[in-house]
Amino acid sequence: MNASSLRPRADDGLVMAVAHRLTERDRSILTMLYRHRVFTTDQLAEMYFNNVNTAQHRLTTLYKLRLLDRFQPLDHHYASLPYHYVLDQLGAMVVTAERGEDPDKSRWRADKALAIGKSQRLRHLVGVNGFFSALLAESRRTEGCDLSLWWSERHCSDQFDRIAQPDGLGRWEEAGYQVIFCLEYDRSTETLDRFEKKLKSYEDLQVVSGHAYWICFCFGHPRREVGARRVLARATVPVATAAPGPTQRPHEAIWAPLGYENVRLRLAELATVPIPPESEERVAETQAYRRRAAEQWHG
Repeated sequence: MNASSLRPRADDGLVMAVAHRLTERDRSILTMLYRHRVFTTDQLAEMYFNNVNTAQHRLTTLYKLRLLDRFQPLDHHYASLPYHYVLDQLGAMVVTAERGEDPDKSRWRADKALAIGKSQRLRHLVGVNGFFSALLAESRRTEGCDLSLWWSERHCSDQFDRIAQPDGLGRWEEAGYQVIFCLEYDRSTETLDRFEKKLKSYEDLQVVSGHAYWICFCFGHPRREVGARRVLARATVPVATAAPGPTQRPHEAIWAPLGYENVRLRLAELATVPIPPESEERVAETQAYRRRAAEQWHG
């Protein structure tokens, strides 16, 4: 008997049968996967559980109930990586029902849920989600810390009308400081010239929104960070870079704001760094955009 044979068929009856068995933590896990697509066992463990063994047991139960599905990708040595969890059909039905949405209009699709396991974007998405899951884990452990906002790439694209497409947006609070940042998670798959286009999109976003978000570039190696900072030096929006080591966490003092050499700040401390003043040209662009928007609104 294989594992799939232990899993019941998902239907409305099963939704009712399992609904009373779900804890608030279970529902939060389902919602998190609905928004962000895929997490590893370790990521879910640090966000929601006190130890990995407890996480493994509960996640396996949710898998057997058809709330979650899972797969094990291979690394470049063809060794099995930890389980990666995605939302299954019943889990999607529970989330859409609790959100008061029409399941037929949901963005979740069975054929797409597991497709991420074979996508070239898997490692990038897991890396992005690992960045934010580490912040959520710190929120659980440390009083006075809170990841009070986390938008996915897809949600950012929708909210920003595709003007800019960060890998995620977060609002991190610590020790009385608060910083709203857009994450650019780099895996060295793009040329450095690509960063200039990214900067232009964030400059346009600042004009349209009137808000100067911090743009946090997270690199996999210090050499990559050094090369990127030379290109990013022309930025007119607030930018910070980091190349965290294997034991460093995203909230720690790893962030180097542009214009400040040999300085590493905690993520929340970026809130203390003065935002570069807008040029006269940028101020004029912003004012012109708002006039056009007002004229369009008032018809």
